[in-house]
Amino acid sequence: MDRSVQSDVREQVILVDADDRELGTAAKLSVHVDGSLHRACSVFVFDGDGGMLLQRRAATKYHSGGLWSNTCCGHPRPGESSEETAHRRLREEMGFDCPLHPVLGFVYRSELENGLFEHEYDHVFVGRFDGTPVSNPEEVDDWRWAKVDAVIADVIAHPRRYSAWFPIALEQLCARGVSQHVASRRQTRKVGRNGARGDGHTGRSKRAQTETHRTFADS
Repeated sequence: MDRSVQSDVREQVILVDADDRELGTAAKLSVHVDGSLHRACSVFVFDGDGGMLLQRRAATKYHSGGLWSNTCCGHPRPGESSEETAHRRLREEMGFDCPLHPVLGFVYRSELENGLFEHEYDHVFVGRFDGTPVSNPEEVDDWRWAKVDAVIADVIAHPRRYSAWFPIALEQLCARGVSQHVASRRQTRKVGRNGARGDGHTGRSKRAQTETHRTFADS
């Protein structure tokens, strides 16, 4: 068994309801098999020139391998906050840390390759970094800085290049004024905490049930 899969068999994640209330814990791999709703976080890092830091997930990952996505993602462990997870995964995946601010949360459900599921309450954090990442090859195959408009255009043109959650979170960041996060050379400002619940898919997803909105990738 691949070492990353072994880790996901052992690692515990937090089960939640649609309002992010904790219900218990389960093995990380098992929730992607049975589709149980669980807590997750996604980090979007921008530089002072308005670039968004993307990563291409390692091809060896058991789902969504080789797809482009946001700067990093993670699952809070029992007793760990979403913000603590976001910082931990930023260090583990991209080799740096920076101030992060919570901006939104949403629920989505997608069927992935190999009969697996993503069903997450995803907490989105935004940060600012002007250095050079030192990515972990066990987590990341490649990374790049890209302008938001160029990323949106590529998601629309080539949705299968991207992870299931990425276009949903990106659309909601844009709806909240992504320029607020990228236009200033100063430290990224904290924006509203109003949660948003959505559903959609791209990447290698086979099916996703849309509950409250369609992403621009489906336009």
